[in-house]
Amino acid sequence: MSSKTASFMRWHKEGRTEDGYMRHPADSPAWKTFDFRNRDFAEETRNIRLGLTSDGFNPFKSLNVQYSTWPVILIPYNLPPWMCMKQEYFFLSLLIPGPTMPGNNLDVYLEPLIEELKLLWEVGVNTYDASMNRNFNMRAALLWTISDFPALANLSGWSTKGEFACPSCHKDTCSRWLRYSGKHCYMGHRRFLASDHPFRKDKRSFNGFEEHDKAPSQLSGDMVLRELDGHTHTFGRLNNDNRNLPYNWKKQRIFFELPYWKGNILRHNLDVMHIESNVCKSVLATILGLDKSKDHAKARDDLQEMGIRPELHPIVDESGKRYYPPPCFLMNRAEKEIFCGVLKQIKVPDGYSSNISKCISKKPPKIFGLKSHDNHILMHQLFPLALRRVLPKQARAPLIDLCNFFRGLCSKVLHARELIQLERRIALTLCHLERIFPPSFFDIMVHLPIHLATEARLAGPVQYRWMYPVERYLSTLKAYVRNRSRPEGSIAEGYLAEECVVFCARYLDDVETRSNRASRNHDGNIDTGVELPIFVNPGRHLRGVNIVNWDVDTMKRAHQYVLFNCEIVQPFLSEHREMIRNQNPRLRIRDIERIHNETFASWFANQVQNMDFVNERGIYDELRSLAQGPNFIGKRYKGFIVNGFRFHVKEIEQRRKTQNSGVVVVAKTTSYSSANDRNPVIGDVTYYGVLKEIVELEYFLSRKVVLFKCDWVGQGRMQRQDENGFTLVNLSRPMNTGEPFILASQAQQVFYAEDPIDKGWHVVIKTTPRDCFDMDRREEIDVEDYLLSETCTGDISDDNKEIRWVREGVHQFVHPLFLVWF
Repeated sequence: MSSKTASFMRWHKEGRTEDGYMRHPADSPAWKTFDFRNRDFAEETRNIRLGLTSDGFNPFKSLNVQYSTWPVILIPYNLPPWMCMKQEYFFLSLLIPGPTMPGNNLDVYLEPLIEELKLLWEVGVNTYDASMNRNFNMRAALLWTISDFPALANLSGWSTKGEFACPSCHKDTCSRWLRYSGKHCYMGHRRFLASDHPFRKDKRSFNGFEEHDKAPSQLSGDMVLRELDGHTHTFGRLNNDNRNLPYNWKKQRIFFELPYWKGNILRHNLDVMHIESNVCKSVLATILGLDKSKDHAKARDDLQEMGIRPELHPIVDESGKRYYPPPCFLMNRAEKEIFCGVLKQIKVPDGYSSNISKCISKKPPKIFGLKSHDNHILMHQLFPLALRRVLPKQARAPLIDLCNFFRGLCSKVLHARELIQLERRIALTLCHLERIFPPSFFDIMVHLPIHLATEARLAGPVQYRWMYPVERYLSTLKAYVRNRSRPEGSIAEGYLAEECVVFCARYLDDVETRSNRASRNHDGNIDTGVELPIFVNPGRHLRGVNIVNWDVDTMKRAHQYVLFNCEIVQPFLSEHREMIRNQNPRLRIRDIERIHNETFASWFANQVQNMDFVNERGIYDELRSLAQGPNFIGKRYKGFIVNGFRFHVKEIEQRRKTQNSGVVVVAKTTSYSSANDRNPVIGDVTYYGVLKEIVELEYFLSRKVVLFKCDWVGQGRMQRQDENGFTLVNLSRPMNTGEPFILASQAQQVFYAEDPIDKGWHVVIKTTPRDCFDMDRREEIDVEDYLLSETCTGDISDDNKEIRWVREGVHQFVHPLFLVWF
């Protein structure tokens, strides 16, 4: 092991925060159950837990060449979150050559790897631990596999097509063949609701039948072995089907040769990346009426054959023309323009996503060319935002709930109570979608979200089990190809060279390498040579520095805010406020605060001048520097990086495609009900603002403080929430406050999207910094107590009103295949 990384292999045991929240696979029940069943393995913290992933890719840049290379990659999970899932720690264990995909024969190629994994489990390898300067017997175990849905069939042995396509529902998959659409649909999500839920007896809104079945049970390893006991299977390209196998089994998985595999509670992960992307594409195409819409003429014929939703059945007139009534989920032309206009005009923070506006056309309204991460951003933030002003509530609300589900699922910190709620919420959301969308909408990708929260509850955050880092690594492998006649050889040579370079780079401390390079929004080095925390300025400025002379009013307000937010000054603030109160006992609290704000700076300077710090000379010098006030000459910046966010002033955003001027801060505020109020309320108030200036005050002894000057909107008439739960602020009428400044270290970032109807109002979208991991301890919660609480067992509020499947006041038109209406 490298001395630079060896100690991190014990992080999962020695450095992990244990408070009941899941931040890493080591916090998950899957990991802990494995340790409980294999205690001799768990005793050695340096033993490695692995994940296996595989997917095919075309090593050539020309798409017209059919060639598929399949790498098999091992991912170690012992590392901390900021190192785990990084490319330099991936192991390229196998490289299956093309030109065709291995398919069912993948197990043949995996045989050597399985033999090595068995050896690592049963015997181990004598390994040198550079961090402890001694040898130990290292063992390894495979926790699960990661793959997209088609590759899951090759790794698991369960076919992901046909009647039993869902590997989680297994033989209890609820599917129905749609004769006109020529495919299976996967509905039946009422099985996942409570047994007494009214939806279970609602025949008219669903498929015409009551639902009395229970949710499918989880498939264990022993159940798989019993089902395949006595069955044989063969490999080879001439024998693609093993028709004697039950249900959708294609083979008995080779992973069961590992002694511990059948005891793993989650063996194959559903890929959130591709599921989320496919669901987003289906929803967009259907509500916008694009070419790949799931609502077409054949879908209406399926409705007619099933005998449900007669309002949407085709209407044939006397001349034989077929008319299709407009459904409630399809936008008219005006709504399409609003929807696409919001996505076209929105600006997001730098590094938040790609420029999605390039994929949006307003006239004609359509969306095209989205990548997987674009769909991810749409589902999490932008899609609900664009839906606010379109579609009836019965169609809009379930779609927003679906987006909220994916946003909650992809959180970096999870808890069992939240995932239990997500499990129940997604079941209800999919049932609402069943009431609205046609059966052809529910392909296997729309069904799979029902299982994602359960898998997260078992295995932890999805960031360690989805395909985003793997897909990026496949792109890296593709870049290694230099000899097009030997692509696999080029990849192998490139991988070995990269591995050697990365290993050597860890020992080059004085050289910037990819391993030690700071992230793009790194705050920079913090000055540790100061005594007062107020002068410890995290963050770094960007290009565009101006030397300015401060006017008296600006300097007074900025200095006052610095004093009022300095921890060491707090006793002086209380003393000065009490002195004013004693001198003026009849004054109202509001007047006392006004006098206190106006006179404290000068009083504080006199107090510090007369104090004597004998043993803490450094603190006294800095405190006196603070009391004397800043210089009249300071600096003004155009951009600043702090708290992992990149901020720009509003002025420079006019010529940019990004928005980095949104600021939010939570401040303690004293609220008065009237001028005579003697009992004001002190509480936290959220203020949203637009960054106008970034100023740096310079005090004596070269001490500096960076402040943000913003236009603020607080609680009141200029801030409200709409029926969909979005926060809106009126940025055209900011507050006339005497405190426009905040410390740069207090700033968090938001961005705003203009409301297409109410001019001047903007929707607030909060962001989180990239490469930021919340490792702080939180309040522990007993999951068993929570399961028995009313919060968990109570019904989720839902709208069980009658569905109007046809939109009124819209003309219907004839089209040979797709519905076209205005």
